[in-house]
Amino acid sequence: MEITTTSIRERFEQAKINNPKTRIRDIATQLHTSEAVLVALSTENILLEGDFKELLKEVHTMGHVMALTRNNDAVHERKGVYNNVSFEGHMGLVLDPDIDLRLFMMHWKFGFAVQEGDRKSLQFFDKSGEAVHKIYLTEKSDVAVWHTIANKYKAALQETDLVTTIYAPAEAEIPDIEIDAEAFQQDWLQLKDTHEFFGLLRKYKLKRTQALRMAPVGFVKEIPEDTTRKMLLAASEQQVSIMVFVANRGCIQIHTGTVDNLLETGPWFNVLDPEFNLHLRESSIKQSFIVRKPSVDGIVTSLEVFDEEGEMIVQFFGKRKPGNPELESWTALIDQIAGW
Repeated sequence: MEITTTSIRERFEQAKINNPKTRIRDIATQLHTSEAVLVALSTENILLEGDFKELLKEVHTMGHVMALTRNNDAVHERKGVYNNVSFEGHMGLVLDPDIDLRLFMMHWKFGFAVQEGDRKSLQFFDKSGEAVHKIYLTEKSDVAVWHTIANKYKAALQETDLVTTIYAPAEAEIPDIEIDAEAFQQDWLQLKDTHEFFGLLRKYKLKRTQALRMAPVGFVKEIPEDTTRKMLLAASEQQVSIMVFVANRGCIQIHTGTVDNLLETGPWFNVLDPEFNLHLRESSIKQSFIVRKPSVDGIVTSLEVFDEEGEMIVQFFGKRKPGNPELESWTALIDQIAGW
């Protein structure tokens, strides 16, 4: 079949009729296209243009919203207000106890004001058409401001035939034998802040799971694939405040606080709290690790979860701020579930 805008639209409409509850992201996969391409097809949606950094600085005027960031196997939804938005070059921050984001704007290519019945949102996609971040209105949001933002950034030409670009495949791991493991381990032991770990990976050109495999003795432990569920259940029962990180190439979204309402639905294990939802596809978990990194505040412990390609699905810490040591309750919880 020739792939044209018309044929994709017809197949998209038929897919929605046949499976009305299927997410647009999943329909895009079935149709061998991207989510952004399907979003662009609807005449109800408004293609946006202009400086998305400036747009994001205006989101707080909509009031209480729901921020959504996801990858293939984890969906992170957090409600709150977009306060304290700032940028330095292509890097952005939203620093609020509720909405807490790290933004990588070099990957924000397409934007839309989306209307799905009564549900309104702002949705952003990378050059391949994959969603990087979405902002949904809640019952507390100012709908008039959403319209104002949509009209202000409305593209002069409302293209429905979106042109996307596929990212180059990720580079293969460097063979372990080519890595100066001793130097890498010494640098690991000299870490002063967990954020320095990204620089360490770049310095030695390591994939994250490869780095964990080569870590100093006593700093990484591989754990069973069901440990995340056990951790969330224990954190809920013991009311331990945790940090939940879900990322894609354009955004990292963070929740800090307790988790309470846990529920399994099909392949997903969920946190379903009033202001925070996490949806985790457990069947995609292929490797999990407890990771310890030195810092000026003492050892910082994380639980890191990966898919079969070595891509991180979700990452957990105990609640903490720079200048404060790790929560003793988090350390004890990890010792309890991981035997470490």
